[in-house]
Amino acid sequence: MIKKRVLLSDVASHAGLSKATVSRYLNNSIVLPQETIARIESAIAELDYRGNSLARRLSKGGSETLGLVLPDITNPFFAELADAAEEAAFEHGYSLVLCITRNNPEKETQFIRWLDTCQVDGLLFTTNRPDNGLLCREIQRHQRIVLLDEDIPGSKVPKVFADNVQGGFIATQQLIAAGHQQIAFIGGPDELMSVRERYQGFCTALAQAGLHCPPEWVMYGEYQREFGQQALHTLFSKAIRPTAIFAASDFLVLGLLDGLRELGLRAPEDLSLVGFDDASYADFTQPRISTIRQPARELGRTAVSLMLRLLKGEENVPAETRLPVTWIGRDSIQSR
Repeated sequence: MIKKRVLLSDVASHAGLSKATVSRYLNNSIVLPQETIARIESAIAELDYRGNSLARRLSKGGSETLGLVLPDITNPFFAELADAAEEAAFEHGYSLVLCITRNNPEKETQFIRWLDTCQVDGLLFTTNRPDNGLLCREIQRHQRIVLLDEDIPGSKVPKVFADNVQGGFIATQQLIAAGHQQIAFIGGPDELMSVRERYQGFCTALAQAGLHCPPEWVMYGEYQREFGQQALHTLFSKAIRPTAIFAASDFLVLGLLDGLRELGLRAPEDLSLVGFDDASYADFTQPRISTIRQPARELGRTAVSLMLRLLKGEENVPAETRLPVTWIGRDSIQSR
């Protein structure tokens, strides 16, 4: 048999008190005589009352819960970010609810509107699809949002990003230092800030070395393994091929490796590769991927810190925070 749930009204009746009195006691908003407290505690124990912690928190003006909106939890970068954000939230007495959108605009809007119903006190928000302006307008209605990893142009909420330009610059510099002069760029959607900034770093490094990348060696598509595979076939169908590629994510590098295998070629012997993110699998591929490490854990913890400052009403919360990246050299580069 299913045990009947004990309600607050049952506790009040058992203790011979009003429901309002018991509720205020549980919310620590009333001072009662010790004898009255004993009656309430006795009723709670005898009835095994568990209470509704969410309702109790809401009655005090907040849910003590943060939402973390991610496009994809299968990507190890987002999984690591989520783990760090949950850890930081818990340290400050908050729960963290994971909200997966799969880049569905309706889901993104739905989660933002949780702020209207106080289901969460604040949202840590990540998208990796270009915005047509609708998402920006939805975000602008709220003050309790922190953007992570990718910008939404026009939004005026705190943001925390990796230093994408520096990452693109370092990655390309490493390829040049290995003797490569014919270097291609494979990115995600060209409307995304991360892609534009990583390409900017790529171009700056080439220019400083007196090098040039042909327009047909710059390719944009989805941040997906399949696009990396397609891009490799397109590049290697041309008479003149690059000797190296800087890819704007490790996921794209996986696709490039797939494409090489299909052609009976290998990295780095036939093509040197550098990725971006330092996903957990980058150290286990064949070859191991040389890449730019994004500070996923620092992104998650910094976003929680900024959100807590917003919830406290601080006025000097930085508009944008940039976190440094790190070069991770492995096996996917061969000197010329």
